[in-house]
Amino acid sequence: MDDGRTALQFEDLVVFRRAYRLSLEVHRASLGWPEREQRGLGEQARRASKSICANIAEGFARRANSPADFRRFLVMATGSADEMRVWLRYARDLGYIADADWRRWREGYREVARMLQGLIRHTRGGGRDLSAGR
Repeated sequence: MDDGRTALQFEDLVVFRRAYRLSLEVHRASLGWPEREQRGLGEQARRASKSICANIAEGFARRANSPADFRRFLVMATGSADEMRVWLRYARDLGYIADADWRRWREGYREVARMLQGLIRHTRGGGRDLSAGR
C-alpha cells in the first residue's frame, strides 16, 4: 500500500482475536479435566474451538479470489462456535467447569457467532473493506 499501512491480515479481525482468546482459555481449562475425558470431551472442545480460528484464517486467504469461499469458511466457523456451546454445556453439567466460566464462555461463543454472521452479511453485500474490523 502506498500510504504506509500494512495489508489487512486475518489476525487483524476482531472476531479472530476474540475466538483465539476463547480457544486458548478453553484449551488450558480442558487440560485439567479428568484423564478419561482428554480423548473425549476435552479433545472435542479443543478441536472445535481451534476450528473457528482456522476457518476464519483459511477463508480470509481466499476472500479476494472467491468471496463465496470466504463466506463458506465463515459459515463453518459459525457452526463450530455453536458446537462449542454444546461441549461447554456438557463440561458444566459433568462438573468440569464452574457455572461462571460456562456463562462467560457461552456468551463469548454467542458473540463470536454474531460477529461471524455480520461478516457473512457484509461479504454478501459485496463488502471487501474489512478494516473496520481491526
